[in-house]
Amino acid sequence: MADWRSRGVWIPALVIAGLALLPLAASLAGQSFYVTLGTRILIYALAALALNFILGFGGLVSFGHALYIGLGAYAVGILSFHGVTNGWVHLAVALVLGGVFATVIGAVVVRTSGMTFIMITLAFAQMGYFLAISLKHYGGDDGLTIDARSQMGVIDLANNTVLYYTVLACLIGALWLFSSMLGSRFGYVLRGTKSNERRMLALGFPTFRYKLSAYVISALVCTLAGFFLANFTKFASPSYMQWNVSGELIVIIVLGGMTTLFGPIIGAIVFLLLEEYLQGFKPGLLPPVEEVISKHWQAVVGIFIVLVVLYAKRGIYGFLTGARK
Repeated sequence: MADWRSRGVWIPALVIAGLALLPLAASLAGQSFYVTLGTRILIYALAALALNFILGFGGLVSFGHALYIGLGAYAVGILSFHGVTNGWVHLAVALVLGGVFATVIGAVVVRTSGMTFIMITLAFAQMGYFLAISLKHYGGDDGLTIDARSQMGVIDLANNTVLYYTVLACLIGALWLFSSMLGSRFGYVLRGTKSNERRMLALGFPTFRYKLSAYVISALVCTLAGFFLANFTKFASPSYMQWNVSGELIVIIVLGGMTTLFGPIIGAIVFLLLEEYLQGFKPGLLPPVEEVISKHWQAVVGIFIVLVVLYAKRGIYGFLTGARK
C-alpha cells in the first residue's frame, strides 16, 4: 500500500485537488479566464503524459507526436465542416484514425532507435503538416474554423467548466492507465527494453511488439488530446502538427521529470504558467526591460529549463519528492 506520508503521494494528491477546485475558485473570484487557462494546461498535460510513456519509460524520443494531436483536431474539424456534430462520432473517428496511423507508422519507426527514430518520427509529422496545408477545401494553411463544439449528450462541452472537468477526468484516467501498465509485466518489459534491449531479446521477450503497443497507446492518448484541443479552441490548424509542438511536449516532460509518471503534469503547469506570466510581464520595472522580457519570453524559459536540468536531474517533480535517481 502507498504510504500517505510520502511526498510522492501527497504532492500529486494536492495538485489534483487544486485542479479540481480551480473552476470554483475562478467563479468565486469572478475570473473565468483561469478556467480557460486551466483547460489548456490540462490538454497539454494529457499529451505530455502520453508522450512520456514511451519517452521516459521506453526510451523512444518521438518528435512526431504532434501528428496525432493534429489528427484528433482535424477529425473534429472536418466532420463538423460536413455537418456531423455528434461528439461520440468525432471521438470514434479520431481514435480510429490515430490507431491506424500509429500502427502503420509505429511498425516502421520502432524498428529503429536513437537519432534515426527521432528523424523518422519528425519526418512523418512534417508529412502530416504539409498534407494539412494542401487541404485547401478545409482552410489550407489558414486552418479550419469549427462553428460549435462536439455534442456529447449530457456532457455539454459548450460549457467551459464542463469541458474543463471532462479533460481533467480523462487526464486522471490516463494517469491511472499508465500507472497500472507500468506496474504490470508490460511496463517492466518496456523499461527493461529501454535499459538493455539485447538482454530482453535474449530472455525471450518480443520487444518489437511491446514497443509498438506502447507507441500506439501513447499515440491514441495524444489523439484524445487533439480532440479536446479542437473543441477548446474551436479551430483545427496545421500548426498543431508542426515539430515545435512535439518539442514543447518534450520540454514539458524534461521540466517536470522525464522518468517520473506525474512529472509531465507538473511540467505542463509550470511551463504554461511561465509562458502566460512572461508574455504579459509588467511588474513595475523599467519599460524597456519589461518589453524585452515579454517579447523574448522563450529565452527566459530556456534559462530556467537549463537550471532545472543542471540542478534537478529528475525535473521539478523529482526535486519536490526528493528523488535522486
